[in-house]
Amino acid sequence: MTLANYRFRPAAMSDLPLLVTWQGFSHVRAWWGNDEPFDEEQLRDTRVSRWIVELDGNPFAYMQDYSVHGWPGHHFGHLPPRSRGIDQYIGDPAMIGLGHGTGFIGQRMDYLFAAGVPIIAVDPHPLNTRAIAVYQKLGFQIVGAEQQTPWGLVLPMEARPPRRGR
Repeated sequence: MTLANYRFRPAAMSDLPLLVTWQGFSHVRAWWGNDEPFDEEQLRDTRVSRWIVELDGNPFAYMQDYSVHGWPGHHFGHLPPRSRGIDQYIGDPAMIGLGHGTGFIGQRMDYLFAAGVPIIAVDPHPLNTRAIAVYQKLGFQIVGAEQQTPWGLVLPMEARPPRRGR
């Protein structure tokens, strides 16, 4: 795993050209799609925190964390209050396969758990084996069968804070 200090800055409307470029790459489009990343109204939606991930001042990834209780009937709506879902991708192709996914996702998980989030959920496409392997490396466990949701076919996974003082 890459030991680095990633910076998470709030995504802004000025980031749209970069995000559209990243979503045009096949490695992102295969799992994320290439729709507009967000508009001004979505950017103001307090249910979702949207981040540009940087390393040494260079943006290379997008990440969002969201309230799993923000939408009626959400497939993670059964989780305890304050639980968060996450979604992300590495946009810069040169940063893939170097441990940065594990690194920045793990750093954000540490932050969320330290802030009192009891469970972090993620829902990759069942065929996205690379993402599933990264999530499992970070402590996520598969918690159910694949299922169809309004956001597509997903494999539900959850992580809990690491135990202290074992």
